[in-house]
Formats: sequence, C-alpha cells, structure tokens
Amino acid sequence: MALHINIDDLLNGKAVENNCLDYKKGWNPDAIYRTICAFANDFEDTGGGYIIVGVEEENGRAVRPVKGVNSQMIEQIEKEMVGFNNLIQPYYQPRLFIEEVDGKTILIIKVTAGERRPYKVPDQVTAKQKTFNYYIRYNSSCIVPRNEYEEELRALANRVPYDDRGNAAIMIEDISTAILRDHLVAVKSSLANEDMSGDRLWSILDQMDLTEQTPDGRFIRNVAAMMFSEHPEKFFKYTQVEIVIFPEGREQNPNNIIELPIIKGPVPRMIRDTMNALKINVIRKNIRKQKFDEHSLTTFNYPYQALEEAVVNSLYHRDYQEREPVEITIEPNKISILSFSGPNHTISIDAIREGKLLRSRRYRNRRLGEFLKELALTEGRSTGIPTIQDELARNGSPAATIETDEARTYFIIDIPCHPDFKDDILTLNGENGVKDGVKELTERQRNILNVIRENGGISVAEMAQKTTIPTRTIQRELAELQKTGVLTRVGSKKEGYWLVML
Repeated sequence: MALHINIDDLLNGKAVENNCLDYKKGWNPDAIYRTICAFANDFEDTGGGYIIVGVEEENGRAVRPVKGVNSQMIEQIEKEMVGFNNLIQPYYQPRLFIEEVDGKTILIIKVTAGERRPYKVPDQVTAKQKTFNYYIRYNSSCIVPRNEYEEELRALANRVPYDDRGNAAIMIEDISTAILRDHLVAVKSSLANEDMSGDRLWSILDQMDLTEQTPDGRFIRNVAAMMFSEHPEKFFKYTQVEIVIFPEGREQNPNNIIELPIIKGPVPRMIRDTMNALKINVIRKNIRKQKFDEHSLTTFNYPYQALEEAVVNSLYHRDYQEREPVEITIEPNKISILSFSGPNHTISIDAIREGKLLRSRRYRNRRLGEFLKELALTEGRSTGIPTIQDELARNGSPAATIETDEARTYFIIDIPCHPDFKDDILTLNGENGVKDGVKELTERQRNILNVIRENGGISVAEMAQKTTIPTRTIQRELAELQKTGVLTRVGSKKEGYWLVML
C-alpha cells in the first residue's frame, strides 16, 4: 500500500503541518497507541495525523538519515497492531504504510479523524491491568483531557465536517482519473503510477481515505468531488467564482459593469483560473528608480501573493452547503472577496475587526485544507490573514479590512489598491484581454470553446475527437481565438492549459 503523498515531503513537514506529525525512535506500542487515540479524537480539527516510527526528532524536525526499524520485526508489529486496535473503544483501525527511506525501513501510521469519536485507549496497551482514558493532542503532546476539555471532546461525538462525509449521490464515474493522477503527480506520490481502471479506482480512493463504509454501502466522500470531479457543482450548488468589475466604482456608477466568465471546476482549478483572470486583467507592476539608490523600487497595484491567499481562503473556508458563489468585486480602489458562510464563533469579533490573526478552534473543511496544503496552496492553520497583511505591507499598500455579521453568515475581505495606482476609472490590462471589435464567433469556434470550458487541460487530439473537427482546423481556430484574446494559454505546451476569456 502506497502513501498518497511524497515521503520526503512528509518528513520535511512540507505536506503536513508539524503538529500533525509524531516521530517515534522505535516501536513503542504504549506511547504509539496513546498518540493514535489522540489523533483519532482530532480535538483541534486538524484531520488526524501521522506517526512515523523509526525516525528520531530534533526541534520538531526529522533527523536524517533515519534510524529505521528492523525489517524482520514488521510482520510481528502488524500482528500486534491487530490486537491493540481491538483495545480502542469504540473500535478504530489506523492505516499502516511501510516505506524505504535513506536505505532503511520505516513505518508510517496514518490516523484520520474518527467518525465515532470520542475514543478511549488503555494508558498502557501492553499492561495486564488496563486503565482506559481519552487522549487529545495539546501542542505536540498527548494528554488526558480534564474538565471543560473533556466536555468539549464529548460534544464532538458524531460530528464529521461536511467535506469528510460520504455522499450517496457521488458515483465513481464522477471522479476524473486524469485530475486525480495529475494531483498525485504534483505531490510526487507513487500512487500516480497505479492502474486506475475499473475497480482499481475504488482501491486508490480507499488508500487516500476518500471513501466511507457504512451499513448501507460504500460512499465517496464529498472532498473527493471537490478536488477530483470535473463538475463539483453537480453536488454543491453554485460552487463557482464570479468576478464582477465596476470601472467607475459600484456606488459611483453601478450601471457600468463588466462580468468575467464564471469560473467552475475542481477547487484547485478554480483557484488557478481565478488567479489567472486577475493576473491577466487587473494586476499591474510599476518599476521606479530611486534617487541616491542604484536599486529600483517595484510595486504592484495588488501583490499576487496577497490575492492568492484571499482567493484560497474563500474556497477553503466556504460552506459548500450554501447555494452561493464566491463573489469577487473589482473597483478602482479595492478588490472585495465575498464568501459564505463567515468565520465560526470560536473567533472573536474583535479579532475579525483587527484583521490580523484569525485563530480558529474548528475548521469547516479540514480534509480540503489537507489537499490544498499538499499542493502548497495554503501554508497551514491561521496563516492566511497574516500572510495577506504582510504582503500588502511589503508592497507599501494599506492593510486589508475584514467584515462579517454577528451571525457569521458571510465573510468579506477588502484588499486596497496601492496608492500609486489609484484612478477614478479602472483600466483593465487590455494588451492581454479580449480585444475590441472581435467578430461574432462561428459555430465551430463555439464548439471548441465549450469543450475547453469543460476541461482546460484538453489536448488538440481530444478536441478533435469530441467535436469531430479535423486537428489542423482546430489548430487554426485556436490561433485565431488567441490572436483576438478570446482564448489564452497558461503554462507550457505539455503541462499548461487553456483559459477562456469570454
């Protein structure tokens, strides 16, 4: 069984946050099972964690080369784990992976948030007389919760975030093997080399913990459709990004409005396409020479990283049961990003008004966050707003402001334009946008654009197969659509994708 993430990225803390990693020098079942219990209880809504056996830790980092475990002990450890798993109340079974690192064998025990929490385990699973206790993670330690912590843990019983629930409406055919494989390649997982045909796809999803087994059958979890379906909007209505531009300002002239094409698709693609739309149409750079300094000063109307963090946050923390899109409004003096619902009530209203660190005890889409972390689209817990403010300050821009209501039904972040770029009327980056005077599209061009909207990474050969238009004709039409700005190519010829600008 192969890990769905790269083992080196896991050890380096790149794919998973450090508080979700626990290193063990050797096989110590008493300590290991207390940690398994704590990760399964998932008190902080991190989604569980990984226990790495055969690796020493120093200052929160894995010591390389790894120490390893005796490979002749593996079979005995697997047998012992079967018995120890039965001691967890209610029953819980973690996943065991055997990996080769630095020429040594190590064990990876993956513990996902349990669906039947809270869990108890003996303080010492190897002792004859067993005393059972709940365990939770507190910073990097496993502790027995007391008083209000125990009450809060009990309150989590049967609470499963929406993205981690099975969904009977999602069929195996709704999962795109192309999108899934691209993701596994991006995170350098050996699962990318696995056969995904037929029932093998179910096996891959099982290994990634994207299925849920119930008395009524086996279901695919919601996060699988959010990440790996071409059309997640089938299951989560209005899962889309709408970009609206008011060149003179929303209040100054609400009738002067430009609506960009609605952005749909799996969450990483929506993030990518949204950022490309902003980059192509809005983001501008200014390079100014300074007196008495040989270095030039570079500023942006909106720093890319600040916008990316805001866009990622809007889709990461969005309530996928709400029938509302993410709305991005662009005005001469600011970009506003609106998402539903708002921050949960563990974040104080004062912290929201300050617009600094929004530290939450409960995360709405913990599994979605795991996948975005693996793709380096989010850095980790509670870092989004500080990153936005830091990038704005570094650019010389005013700080972003945040708005919500007492009921926390929505979340708006306003990102101000750098003062050097402010104009009464917003001018788009016309050299990259759709050019004036574009002739009406032909039926052939519309057919080509329709298949591209369904899959931006489609090849010319696949377009020809879907539209029955000869490949040479498609190539000519693509060139014409690019020339007029209706279509743009993002990335390389081999690994890039098409973006429709209408």
